[in-house]
Amino acid sequence: MAFLKKYLLPVLALFLGYYYSTVEEFRPEMLQGKKVIVTGASKGIGREMAYHLSQMGAHVVLTARSEEGLQKVVSRCLELGAASAHYVAGTMEDMVFAEQFVHKAGKLMGGLDMLILNHITYSPLGFFHDDINTVRKLMEINYISYVVLSAAALPMLKQSSGSIAVVSSVAGKMAQPLVAPYSASKFALDGFFSTIRQEYSLAKVNVSITLCVLGLIDTETAMKATSGVFLAEAAPKEECALEIIKGTALRKDEVYYHKSSWVSLLLKNPGRRIMEYLSVRDYNLEKFLKTRNS
Repeated sequence: MAFLKKYLLPVLALFLGYYYSTVEEFRPEMLQGKKVIVTGASKGIGREMAYHLSQMGAHVVLTARSEEGLQKVVSRCLELGAASAHYVAGTMEDMVFAEQFVHKAGKLMGGLDMLILNHITYSPLGFFHDDINTVRKLMEINYISYVVLSAAALPMLKQSSGSIAVVSSVAGKMAQPLVAPYSASKFALDGFFSTIRQEYSLAKVNVSITLCVLGLIDTETAMKATSGVFLAEAAPKEECALEIIKGTALRKDEVYYHKSSWVSLLLKNPGRRIMEYLSVRDYNLEKFLKTRNS
């Protein structure tokens, strides 16, 4: 009876809560008038997300390295019906720029409802030997800049009870050859943001974090990088972008998007979810919260 009360009933409550939290249907009007940042928005998935958000009537501030690309995307966003559209060009190798960009975007829109972290830098496919500089660069751009951006955005997101979308990869959930540095940066996103999500829950911070686990998507960059090496079929970037927006608006913990539905079924880890839920019971919560707020 004690085992039932301590373990089985909480686990049952966890899964019932998870099931019913995913029943709500997405409606495009959920994004109408919302203030959204999209990084990596000059091409690929980021550009498609900007277009979807514009059709839904959102305010968007976009960033990427290519000013010319951003100008074209912003112009198209306004044609599609964006409530407003701006861009700030820069590189996420510069952490000062990353932080300042969030503050500037907040001023342009008068706040922030959704932060979509989508930018990446690629490294060539190949076996890892001793290229530490590549590992460092990928970790800085693909991971540390995400932390910087989310930390800078948090005060505004707290005010709006907003959302963060973290665009990751199947390579951040399972081992795959030829992508060790890239994979490391994506595993880091899962570890950090899944932990932060748990901390927000414990501290009653009403900001959702959605980890988006993507397979191969038919962006120009991905197709060029994997040509002749990775032979799996790519999924369409337009639909992928919409699924990221839907999952984030519905405040889901994770979104899986892959050409094969088996991937999401096999990569979802109920055992991990149960262990994460139960592990919290080992903490002195009152002391934990006092430490966090000190």
